[in-house]
Amino acid sequence: MINRDILIRLIRDFQEKKLPEILKRDISIDINTRLKRVITLVGPRRSGKSFLMFQLIEELLANKTEKNRILFINFENDLLVGCDAVDLRNLLDLFYEMTPDNKNNKVFLFFDEIQNVSGWERFVRTIIDSENAQVIISGSSSKLLSKEVATSLRGRALVYYVYPFSFYEFITAKNFKPPKYLSSSEKARMLNLLGQYLKGSYPEAVLFEEQRDKILSDILDVVVYKDVIERFGVKNQKLLRLLLKALINSKYVSVHKFYNFIKSIGIKASKNTLYTYLSYLLDSMVVFTLHKYSKSYKELEQTVAKTYFSDSGMLYVNGIDDIGRVMENAVFLQLLRMGVTLDRELFYFSDVSSEIDFCIKHGRAVTQLIQVCYDTSNLETKDRELKALLSSSKKLTCNNLLVITWDYEAEEKIKGKKIKFIPLWKWLLNI
Repeated sequence: MINRDILIRLIRDFQEKKLPEILKRDISIDINTRLKRVITLVGPRRSGKSFLMFQLIEELLANKTEKNRILFINFENDLLVGCDAVDLRNLLDLFYEMTPDNKNNKVFLFFDEIQNVSGWERFVRTIIDSENAQVIISGSSSKLLSKEVATSLRGRALVYYVYPFSFYEFITAKNFKPPKYLSSSEKARMLNLLGQYLKGSYPEAVLFEEQRDKILSDILDVVVYKDVIERFGVKNQKLLRLLLKALINSKYVSVHKFYNFIKSIGIKASKNTLYTYLSYLLDSMVVFTLHKYSKSYKELEQTVAKTYFSDSGMLYVNGIDDIGRVMENAVFLQLLRMGVTLDRELFYFSDVSSEIDFCIKHGRAVTQLIQVCYDTSNLETKDRELKALLSSSKKLTCNNLLVITWDYEAEEKIKGKKIKFIPLWKWLLNI
């Protein structure tokens, strides 16, 4: 049990300290929603969830909410190691004891990295059912979206995804607001900023660019240690790190091929262990997998998945200089920010003759096919991408065809079908 004096100190510390300076995120959240729901912020470690909480607190204070009606606790604090649901109840009781008028007011409870607390789900559900309180939680685990939220909170959550900076947030942080019509120098700066963005978009790496590579490497190390090794009690750390390295260096996930590789170098592990370790990495939300589109659920689950990361800078800092893959990773993340759902709406598509980077489905219909192509000036490359689009368009009955390029913009009509070409920066900014 956490000492009462420690809990009092944490409550008082928040009340006395100034909020840190923040860069406003381009994420709209109704903090004063009348719905009895838990606002849930989910994303990879150090993607900006804590600072988004501070942004919401600033909004409350700007709207004349007294600070003593707000409680913020970060459960990554070493003073809270071993915290459980009983400690959460004691914390709330102390908060009301120290601010008795709040029993008659709506309070705002911010619980950061709450997945570290055993039994948090039942406590939070009890609060939203019994107290005049808005609860805002955050976590660096995809399980906040699935098991805990779906079962324990029983649909009582409003979930918001928090990823590293979007390109709009990135150029805002760099004090660049592009006009509607770019001059030559402004265009050059835009493309320069895009190049920087692809090398790292985690907030800390953006703000401290001179330390970017070290920051990105540290984030990956901390994720592997705290969100995987420590949380799940991984015993074979060498195997886990080899698996992560394989995911970084390959565009596709093949547990079977990786199993054969480790076997060839004398490492013993079952395929079940490899699948388990992969699930741990996916749970950290630093690694994502994208499945091939198929109308058959069985075939969909059996397809080789493609690998993406929470930031294209994770590829860059690990020596991946394939600009096409890095661009594709940025497009994947932006599709997630736009609310396109993995394995329900977002897939890739391939057959014996072609592959489409992104296949978007709504309901039963495929609504858009997207190719990412860096060099459209290479006629062979361009011809290959267009053939794949036209072939897949016919097979999937989809005429919304898009090619995202580095800097080429046009609309071409080929074999009776319109294909739109748009530069990556324009697509990312939706202009």
